[in-house]
Amino acid sequence: MEYSFDELENADLVIDAIYKGGTAPNMSAEPFHKLIPRCENSGGFRKKLREDGSGKYAYIVLYTSMEELEWPDYLDEETGIFRYYGDNREPGRELTDTKKHGNKILELVFGLLNEGIKLEDIPPFFVFKKTGNGRDIQFLGLAAPGNPKISPDKDLVAFWRTVKEKRFQNYEAYFTILNTGEKPITKQWINALIYDHKNSWKYAPDAWKKFVKQGRNGIDALKAPRIFKVPSKYNQLQSDVEGNRCLDVIRTHYKDNPYGFEACATNIISKMDSHFVDFSLTRPWRDGGRDAIGYYSISAGGKVNYPLKIDCALEAKCYASDIAVRVRQMSRLISRIRYRQFGIMITTSYVDGQAYKEVVEDGHPILIVTASDIAGILRNNAIDSSNIDDWLRTIDHSTNRLEAYYHHLNESPRN
Repeated sequence: MEYSFDELENADLVIDAIYKGGTAPNMSAEPFHKLIPRCENSGGFRKKLREDGSGKYAYIVLYTSMEELEWPDYLDEETGIFRYYGDNREPGRELTDTKKHGNKILELVFGLLNEGIKLEDIPPFFVFKKTGNGRDIQFLGLAAPGNPKISPDKDLVAFWRTVKEKRFQNYEAYFTILNTGEKPITKQWINALIYDHKNSWKYAPDAWKKFVKQGRNGIDALKAPRIFKVPSKYNQLQSDVEGNRCLDVIRTHYKDNPYGFEACATNIISKMDSHFVDFSLTRPWRDGGRDAIGYYSISAGGKVNYPLKIDCALEAKCYASDIAVRVRQMSRLISRIRYRQFGIMITTSYVDGQAYKEVVEDGHPILIVTASDIAGILRNNAIDSSNIDDWLRTIDHSTNRLEAYYHHLNESPRN
């Protein structure tokens, strides 16, 4: 669904709808001030106070491009969990000393949530993302802070980041997109939040009422299970400019060194999910169809009980973007997987449609990681074209030590 710029003043908020920006070469073309009553026109946090003099927030708009390398906001559509980063994104300021006071807002609402009192003072959050087409925006949904599956000590976390050799703190916050059903978010409710807050309850979506009444346990997430279809070559290779630069660096760096890429691949998988542990590279001339062996460790988090470790075998292919992993390479990995073990196929390219289809339809326990996934993993770990060479050198240093050990055993390297 799409609304033109002229329709915005009367448009309700419909999940996934596109709201068009204007054509003027200035801020008057911003859609927010027409779509959301009294909404600010700039920043990731766009707030509005109630008009009753209470000093409390009527609503908060969260706006994201989801393309910032160092601040990877992300919506998991299968769970409804939305990760959003605070607004202290450059060195030189304290955690909450920001122009839009976004981090103070995060502290306020998550404090109310975790105290479990005065939940009616938590403002609704309207989440939008930039479409990449002019000033057009897309509505992702009505969000509440927190999630029933995220513990109170992890839904708002302050962490350190280093930029240009200067350290500073920012917040990582977790929200949930609420299941508001087929009904849109009405202008009537938004106006009541601002001008008649005491009577706004009767216009509120049922999902918001449930959250205010029950807090974290009343969060009903909007979940959109994925219907599987073999991803296209385009989707497996798709990335932003920075991601493609990093992929090109990796391909060039390991063009004549497949063993080196195998070490890089295990590092990438560990960065994707910290539960992957204890990877060891197979000897470079005796891999038996597996480039590395590791474990996926599942633990209750305590110090007493022993974690469950599931074996996994990894195969790594450093390919140019026009070379696919085909049935032969995939079958080689499948044939080497032992009982109670799963496999990982990671490539800087893509998996051919027939190979991908056979993995899924035959139920083979294979995790497929392609170029677009690698770009996303690097982005989430703040690796970009400015520091990727340093990261690769660190990996190579460890790999060279391992190769030296093998040579010490008087073995011959793989041709």
